[in-house]
Amino acid sequence: MSETIALVDDDRNILTSLSIAMQSEGFLTRVYTDSEAALEAIINSPPDLAIFDIKMPKMDGIELLRKLREKSNLPVIFLTSKTDELDEALGLAMGADDYIAKPFSQRLLIARVKTVLRRTKARQNIASTETDEESEPLIRGKLHMDSAKQQVSWDGKSIILTVTEFMILEALATRPGVVRSRDQLMDAAYQEDIYVDDRTIDSHIKRLRKKFRQVDPEFTSIDTLYGAGYRFAEN
Repeated sequence: MSETIALVDDDRNILTSLSIAMQSEGFLTRVYTDSEAALEAIINSPPDLAIFDIKMPKMDGIELLRKLREKSNLPVIFLTSKTDELDEALGLAMGADDYIAKPFSQRLLIARVKTVLRRTKARQNIASTETDEESEPLIRGKLHMDSAKQQVSWDGKSIILTVTEFMILEALATRPGVVRSRDQLMDAAYQEDIYVDDRTIDSHIKRLRKKFRQVDPEFTSIDTLYGAGYRFAEN
């Protein structure tokens, strides 16, 4: 069955161009010029992935993602302008799985879409396999990660993570105390030969810390080693 991509942009020309490109790759598409209508439709009938433009009237992409994250962890890719570094960082901090700056090649965007979908499917397959095999959850101090159920908790308190965040955290927590470079975390989270800059990984780490500090203000288990990368400290 073909995956469905929701495209949300107030520019009809961009929507038409993207929709044709996606359909040529075998995807089904739904297009929306109104972000409020898109939010309702995506929640009521979830696609496999959504692409949001950041700059939209009425409700911009950042707000659209924020409201979506209250209901769903659907994979989301942002379209941004090259000058919108703050918006890129904020979008990733809000829980976007990836972003791509305008102007962009449709080939690159499609590659990113396929990568995020593969990551999501791979995680679901692993979860299904581990459910069948009744695998043990990953426990590191107060951290409890259940890959089979795609659940994470800290000191018994549930934390909702995106697929990307889950895979980065899993890469860190699997070997506590071991430093993981940004490149290693990119490989763990993206699993494809696609360039993702350091700022993307840093933004995901910031978002992870924020989510854990919402349930534990004293959370300090993700260490930064400047110039080297990150590590999980089993406190």
